[in-house]
Amino acid sequence: MSTQSLLIELGTEELPVKALPELAAAFANGIAEGLAKRGVGIGPFRTLYSPRRLAVLIERVAAEQPEQRSEVLGPYLNIGLDANGAPTKALEGFAAKAGVEWTALERSTDGKGERFVHRAVKPGARTIDLLQSVLDEALKAMPIPKPMRWGAHAHAFARPALWLVALYGADVVPLVAFGKASDRMSRGHRFMHDKSVWVSEADAYVEALRGGKVLVDAEERRTAIRAEVEGSAAQAGGSARITDDNLEQVNGLVEWPKAVLCSFERAFLRVPQEALISTMEANQKFFPVLDAQGRLTEKFIGIANIVSTNEDEVRKGYERVIRPRFADAAFFFDEDLKQGLSVMNEGLATVTYQQKLGSYADKVARIAALARAIATALGDDADLAHVAGLLCKADLQSRMVNEFPELQGIAGRYYAEHDAALADVAAAQRSAIAQALDEVYAPRFSGDAIAASRLGQVLALAERLDTLAGGFAAGLKPSGNKDPFALRRNALGLARTLIEGGLDLNLLGLLEAAKAALPSGLSVDANELYDFILDRLRSYFEERGIGAALFDAVAATRPVSLADFAERLEAIKRFAELPEAAALAAANKRIRNILKKVEGAVPEAIDAARLVEPAEKALHAALSAALSDTDATLAQRDYVAVLSRLAELRAPVDAFFDGVMVMADEPAVRDNRLALLKALADRFAAVAAIEQLAG
Repeated sequence: MSTQSLLIELGTEELPVKALPELAAAFANGIAEGLAKRGVGIGPFRTLYSPRRLAVLIERVAAEQPEQRSEVLGPYLNIGLDANGAPTKALEGFAAKAGVEWTALERSTDGKGERFVHRAVKPGARTIDLLQSVLDEALKAMPIPKPMRWGAHAHAFARPALWLVALYGADVVPLVAFGKASDRMSRGHRFMHDKSVWVSEADAYVEALRGGKVLVDAEERRTAIRAEVEGSAAQAGGSARITDDNLEQVNGLVEWPKAVLCSFERAFLRVPQEALISTMEANQKFFPVLDAQGRLTEKFIGIANIVSTNEDEVRKGYERVIRPRFADAAFFFDEDLKQGLSVMNEGLATVTYQQKLGSYADKVARIAALARAIATALGDDADLAHVAGLLCKADLQSRMVNEFPELQGIAGRYYAEHDAALADVAAAQRSAIAQALDEVYAPRFSGDAIAASRLGQVLALAERLDTLAGGFAAGLKPSGNKDPFALRRNALGLARTLIEGGLDLNLLGLLEAAKAALPSGLSVDANELYDFILDRLRSYFEERGIGAALFDAVAATRPVSLADFAERLEAIKRFAELPEAAALAAANKRIRNILKKVEGAVPEAIDAARLVEPAEKALHAALSAALSDTDATLAQRDYVAVLSRLAELRAPVDAFFDGVMVMADEPAVRDNRLALLKALADRFAAVAAIEQLAG
């Protein structure tokens, strides 16, 4: 069967930048899937786009569908034929619908008997005859958040459609989209090639548009932008800060990128660099230039959508638009420094955190008290933690954070470094407080690192403990997709800080402390919060190769320390890899099932004199030795050593179950055997519920 490449390009006014990649993918996938759904063979396809166009280029598209075979089942013989073998009305109706004489129908047999069937083979439709419906379906299914209407018709799309190109090989496919008939004439760059671009055949599309000053391959355009930016930064003697988000947005704004190196007054560098970087990236889509130490320089790079004959004017324009924003940031910073953190903190009393939970000043007081308790438990400076806790939300009252909300915490760090109220604090302590005011929000997003400093970790824990306890107590538990206080994210951040920080703290005790600090009349179940936090850890550990069975085995023991939880997980993961693990897990499950059925309490003590069978005597001796050997390692929380030693019990455990009747008729013998099994199960349970590994 012959094949050709297929190109479909929809030209539009400039498409919304943030939605562009998704729109392009939906368009290309819709065309490819529409063909595949109709049985048309296709090869690899490319998703191509620029601000003014969506396109798909598909290799090796079959010229037609394969033969279309159909089979329609008709009436059974006893219904289709009368007693004389003549066709009934049911059979005649079926044959008429199939368009054949009833005698031409075939027969098939199933479990109910023989029946009539109509089988047909039709030649496949030509691909070019199918494309209009494929295109219509693809356009209809596209995710258009806010459809626009234009002109005096009912068409609606992300932006007004201007042209349509459709080529199968070198032939134009007659299609219509939004009132635009297809041809082979695309359009070039709006300014550098403001005229039609002749596309001779589908495979010539990318190069034809390159000639029209359009890089239609988004990856090529992205690479070109990066190279332009890095080259200009090197020219300035620094390195460019290129984030994926900023690069993607610039990629959606230009068709022929050209870097322009710009600068601003060095005096602005006194402003927190995060504020300057934020306004450059978020507002203007510029790329900051950093020095070798990662500090912001007075240079930045703009990406023009044109190779200008007067680049100086472009540069002046970029520099002109950035100055007012920088001047505002400088004013906010200077005024905030005059005010100071203490004054900002006083303003928190007038800001409601949550109706039932009081003001931000109330929240800060709770955080400071929790920070003191955590620092005390860790043996750290409790007074320093309390001071840092009291200041951790002060910058919410700053002009800088009001203008740049993403600088919450970061602004606090800068203000703490300059705050006169902290002038009497030792330099090292002031630096620790400043860093902690920034790190209280760490991790800020998925994949972000936890707080690096110990004081930052203490504040991060205190802040999240109060948020979780308060959120649950105020009736703000997450439900479905609703999580207004980001409690799921806060729970995971708290858990990660405990685990990755190696902080061996009693989580249940901390949750009880957070509960006790809540406003009068509010309460929360600490165990419910504990379970909520553990549930957030499932996917966290799954990403690290810990399966559900391993996780459940440790979760069943409910360790109060999440650092301890992580140590147990690592130990049981290694235990599960041992050849003895499966048999011991199955034995432990059997033991637990036996013990569940016992009425009354199982004796704790094992009476060696009542051991009768050689197998139970052997297990008792082996278990006694194992218990003695693991007492110290268990106390030291060397769980790997504990489980490795217990794994040696496989042979005597197997022999016990092969040769001993646990539920003996003699009550004393039976109780003694139950006590022996309980001692074995309890020692495993001191690490994890290994029966969970048995499925």
